[in-house]
Amino acid sequence: MSVVQVQPYLFLDGRAEEAMAFYRRVLGAEVTTLMRFRDAPDPPPPGAVAPGSEDKVMHAEMRIGETVVMLSDGRCGGQPAFQGVSLALSVADAAEADRIFAALADGGQVQMPIGATFFSPRFGMVADRFGLSWMVIAAPVG
Repeated sequence: MSVVQVQPYLFLDGRAEEAMAFYRRVLGAEVTTLMRFRDAPDPPPPGAVAPGSEDKVMHAEMRIGETVVMLSDGRCGGQPAFQGVSLALSVADAAEADRIFAALADGGQVQMPIGATFFSPRFGMVADRFGLSWMVIAAPVG
C-alpha cells in the first residue's frame, strides 16, 4: 500500500502575499516555495486569472510547525471564501493557545471564544482576516 498524504491548499483570491506575511508573523510560518504567474513557462488560459496578475502567487508552500500548507492567489478576484472547512492548530499549552488565538482574531471574527473545556485547557474557534476558520487547541495537561 502506498503512503497517502493530505495537505490543505488555500486559494486566497489575490491576497496570498498578505496572508503569507500574516502567518509568518502570527504562526512562525516559513515560506519554502514561491512561484508567481509570471514564472510559468506558458501564460494561463484566457479568463483563468484577472488581467495584471503576473506578480500574484501562482503556487506557494509554507511550513507551519510540521505541516506544509499550500496556497495560491487563484483567480485573483479579491474575495477568498472558505466554507465547510477549518484548520485545527494544536499547540503545547494554554498560554500559546491564548496568544495565537488573539493574533488570529485580530481583524477576524471569533466563532467560539477560547476557554477551558472538558477535553482541553484551551479551545476556541476563530475565522481570521482572510475568512479562514481555525480551531485552536492546547494540549491537555498531563
